[in-house]
Amino acid sequence: MKTYFVVFLIALSCTIVSCGTSPSKTKTKIGLLMDNLDNQRWKRDRDLFKLRIEEQGGEVLVEVAGGNEKKQYDQAKSLIEKGVQVLVVIPVNMEKAAAIVELAHNSNVKVITYDRLINNCDVDYYVSFDNVQVGELQAEYITTLKPKGNYILIGGSKHDNNSMLVHLGQLTILQPMVDNGDIKILYDKYMETWSQEAGYNAMKECMANYPNQIDAVLAANDDLAQGIIKALTEQNLQGKVLVTGQDADLFAIKSIKNGLQTMTVYKSINELTKVAASFAMTLAKDEIPEGITISVNNGKKLVPSFLLNSQIVQKATIESTVIKDGYWTEEDLK
Repeated sequence: MKTYFVVFLIALSCTIVSCGTSPSKTKTKIGLLMDNLDNQRWKRDRDLFKLRIEEQGGEVLVEVAGGNEKKQYDQAKSLIEKGVQVLVVIPVNMEKAAAIVELAHNSNVKVITYDRLINNCDVDYYVSFDNVQVGELQAEYITTLKPKGNYILIGGSKHDNNSMLVHLGQLTILQPMVDNGDIKILYDKYMETWSQEAGYNAMKECMANYPNQIDAVLAANDDLAQGIIKALTEQNLQGKVLVTGQDADLFAIKSIKNGLQTMTVYKSINELTKVAASFAMTLAKDEIPEGITISVNNGKKLVPSFLLNSQIVQKATIESTVIKDGYWTEEDLK
């Protein structure tokens, strides 16, 4: 009788706890806080990052701040309340986003600052490109084509640490030529935003102040370059003034193909999202990510960082860079 009773209890307990099967696992939740989706590039970052996390069995909760730093803070709070284990942040403001890091750490949530460094805080990891190298590539290529002349420097957002790094890279190459008198910098300013409108307005100002005197424009990204080209076109100067860019956006590649933009810097978003997703899922398991290549000073600490290299795209190398890598197709360029 005892034997039957024990068997009955085992059968009953198996029915209650689904004996022989594991309880369903809750997916790892990763929060992605984005500045905006105005640029073609950021939509690609979002989609590829989600794909990489999902490939590893996690899920991504995405919030887009639309350039509003307070909204981004509120979105961070909301994602933390929803149970994300790691926050990946593309900050609206490199300084004020420090409050997001503090908020996350108070809830034991790790933070990866993605592409743009968050300053003066205890952020956990930084994943980006070597942005000083981006500026160096722009300046090296343009000075090869125009070793003497009048230069305009139209920088990225003054709220983004990357703008300063790109500028540093540009000046690393340009300053010796400025010192020996070969190059004169007529204009050198950071913009409020990384936008076509900002590039257009800055270029209009430059052409008004220096009519028919401009030889080259180092635009920090392709959106700025598009605005610059629009302003040049209004004065029938398109293709006559050298213009750089960054991000290898589709309209930039088409402009390069058509002789309106001189070059852009291609950064493999595919590789960046792979690294960021790997770091995020590793941190979610309370493990330490592998492959740290450098530490970057954010004003408070040396942040463990992974920085990728970039490459130049000019008319002759479109096929061997962005087409070969599958970033764009021949059909896209038609």
